[in-house]
Amino acid sequence: MGRVPVRRIPPDYAASGRRAVRVTLVAAAGFYLFRYGFDRPVAATYALFAAVALGGLAKIPGTGRQRAATMLRLLPVCWLLVVVGTFLSVRTWSAVAGMLAVGFALAFAAVGGPRPAGAAPGLQLLYILPSFPPYAPDTLGERLIGTTTGLALLVAAEALIFPEPSPPSYRERATHAAHTAAHCATLLAAPPYALTDPDIRTAWETGRSLRSLTVPEAERPAGPGVRDRALAHTGLATRTLLSRLAQLPAAPDGHPGPEVTAVLRAVARLATATATCLGTGRSPEAPYEELRKARARLSAVSAGPVAVGDPATARDCAPGGPAATGTNVPADPDPIGGFPAATARTPDFPPAVLRRHAAALEIADAALAMATAADLAVHGRHAAVRITPGRFWYARARAPMLWWHRVRGHAGRRSVFFQNAVRIALALTAARLVAGVDTLPHGFWATLATLTLTRTTMDETWHTIRLALAGTLAGALVTAGVLSVAGPHTAVYAVVLPLWMLFAFTVGPVKGVGWAQGLFTVLVALVFAQLAPPTWRLAEVRMLDVLVGSAIGAVFGLLAWPRGAHDELRHAAAELLRRAAEIVVATGACVAGGGVVVVSAGVPGHRSLQRAVILAESAYAQFQSEPTPFGGPARRAGLRSVDWQATLMAGHHTLWGSDRLLTPPLTGLGTAAAESVNGLGERVAGRMLLVSAALDPGADTPTGQIPLVDPAIQGPLTEPPGAPRLYYATVSWLDSLMTDLRRIPRGSPEAGPDPRAP
Repeated sequence: MGRVPVRRIPPDYAASGRRAVRVTLVAAAGFYLFRYGFDRPVAATYALFAAVALGGLAKIPGTGRQRAATMLRLLPVCWLLVVVGTFLSVRTWSAVAGMLAVGFALAFAAVGGPRPAGAAPGLQLLYILPSFPPYAPDTLGERLIGTTTGLALLVAAEALIFPEPSPPSYRERATHAAHTAAHCATLLAAPPYALTDPDIRTAWETGRSLRSLTVPEAERPAGPGVRDRALAHTGLATRTLLSRLAQLPAAPDGHPGPEVTAVLRAVARLATATATCLGTGRSPEAPYEELRKARARLSAVSAGPVAVGDPATARDCAPGGPAATGTNVPADPDPIGGFPAATARTPDFPPAVLRRHAAALEIADAALAMATAADLAVHGRHAAVRITPGRFWYARARAPMLWWHRVRGHAGRRSVFFQNAVRIALALTAARLVAGVDTLPHGFWATLATLTLTRTTMDETWHTIRLALAGTLAGALVTAGVLSVAGPHTAVYAVVLPLWMLFAFTVGPVKGVGWAQGLFTVLVALVFAQLAPPTWRLAEVRMLDVLVGSAIGAVFGLLAWPRGAHDELRHAAAELLRRAAEIVVATGACVAGGGVVVVSAGVPGHRSLQRAVILAESAYAQFQSEPTPFGGPARRAGLRSVDWQATLMAGHHTLWGSDRLLTPPLTGLGTAAAESVNGLGERVAGRMLLVSAALDPGADTPTGQIPLVDPAIQGPLTEPPGAPRLYYATVSWLDSLMTDLRRIPRGSPEAGPDPRAP
């Protein structure tokens, strides 16, 4: 006889089923304990809704233990929300004002990372519940006891029931990437001084594993603190290092030179030490200093005899110089990323060698940045390696200042976090006002419908509302039938509630919003039927409340940024490229020794471009969560044809390259080299402006067929004779920016595939 085939539960149902078991056990235990054990209906209600809020409505990322830790930290916030909501419900106007302030604050807390963003809907529910009548401050104790009991049981259930395996953390991913970088550097420092195609493919794939989209939300270093910022910085620097290693030009005649070999060996040792630091906590201080010295020797070898520019101009152009800070501090004689003053000796190096020197120095800079960021990520403000104030401006800052910097960076209408917070706060406020003025029965349900059905784009909101209304209507019909048949027999509802809750929280998240609303309609009826004498009209009230809440969500979805992040991403990316173009031109002028351009810089770095990068990153993150672009499939195809990550990397590479090139002391390039750098910088900036106009065209933007990549830049560059190493370093930086620009128009015939990418 053959074996009976075992039918496995689909992964989606298995995941939602585990979550449903935890929420059902906690909600039912808390509700029955207080409702039938102590005859405390208020505490029973808050125990149940606390579990539903943070266990069902909230989407806190991570494993069960990670969610439990997050909920435990949120417990004082939950107490505060219940207290404030209870006392502000005394008048409609105070409840409305509180809804506006608290709703905005909780939604805007998403700037703190995925965990606050995921917890925000559940916290909103915990405030909405006590902000509705009756005004009963004398029951505050019961409300807090019920909330605390529900959350305590939920924390225990998340930590103990169905434990989940932890995915690789971002530190583990960065550790693996650092080991890969060490392997690549070791191969480049030994014969035949080149990487094989499998090695190049591994480097690209490892770097791609550090991209935020490939990392689970709970593991992304997205917080505003020093360690999170430094860990994200580690990932960016490691990706840059792997890319530079994979693109290192071949050694002329197979002889890389002892200085380049020494740098690559030092890079390999520092990358290994960085991996050790991320794994065990040992600071990479000694290999860091070794690479700094090897880098300084290579810089000195490749320096050329050019006229030294005006020292005052060099200081003014440098990040954090007197032009920006108003101080006159002597330059570090051996700065990270800086260039030594010109010497009287002319190096007999052909241009190909100097280009390789410049590429090797960029590799060294990326490795130094990676090690510094990793040490900061592990040890915080007690890191042992040398900290450069420009690139690592956050290293010595206190947590409140870093939070203030994050909040200030998003406190504007161009931030999607700000837009989302305004949209949901206004919608919730309107729902509370309608419920209070019109004395809407069970107005709490209308506000809850507004919270759960409002989306970031109008198309998605309308699609969600249609499904929700259909599901609610079906649920109302089922509810009316159940209430008519069971009548006042509370025992029936008590028996059915946990079974229905388990079914609803298992099927609803998988089948979609229509099923979720229909099942939840029956669920709330089963709950309230045990708190007050039920009638079939409860289903009618539920349908009315959802209709009112849906209408309010639709109105504010239409009025408040109805296109969501899909248009905002275009604007943010275009603004990023425009700011980057300004930095490219100004940096080229300062490097060339023009003496008339001052780069506006300071902590943190070039502020305008830094803020543009932050806004573009947040818009891109939300863009990934909006499956239905405003305007339909044609608009989606246009948006998906752009490699937005390449745009973000262009911004980061502009910041890092400019900071590196403008570190004093600066030297002039000579007339021919200066003209070449200025011309190339203006061409790159011009292409950035063309790409920005293509991403976000204005009403009067010409619509001609203009190639996004300049063929003149892609061809061989006419190199001025006797150009110093600083010239080749600047050209290498500009060439890396052109590589980013080529990747932005995904599938563009001008761009073509990356020959080294998998």
